Amino acid sequence: DNQYIAYVAYPLDLFEEGSVTNLFTSIVGNVFGFKAFRALRLEDLRIPLSYVKTFQGPPHGIEVERDKLNKYGRPYLGCTIKPKLGLSAKNYGRAVYEGLRGGLDFTKDDENVNSQPFMRWRDRFLFVAEA
Repeated sequence: DNQYIAYVAYPLDLFEEGSVTNLFTSIVGNVFGFKAFRALRLEDLRIPLSYVKTFQGPPHGIEVERDKLNKYGRPYLGCTIKPKLGLSAKNYGRAVYEGLRGGLDFTKDDENVNSQPFMRWRDRFLFVAEA
């Protein structure tokens, strides 16, 4: 069968306090894309109460987002812009524009995208805001 169970523990210092995004990106982000694994499943996740208490929750609920976008009665549709590296800020903004024109409600940066010399955050922000 070649099935195995692995128990993995991480020190809490690896994670930003209060960041659900950082926690899950670190734990399951790119691990599921490893080609060495034919199948991988997360069976259980235990988060210490001391760390859980650092989460403040969202500033508002989905209804506020629905009111802002004036979209009701269906799930939102979004995507991560790809390729995650190599696009200029202008081309990144163009990809966002085309996605939104094609029916997406939102796009998001890949977790690996930050402020690289070929695509600074501010430049990317301005082109995306224009989209």
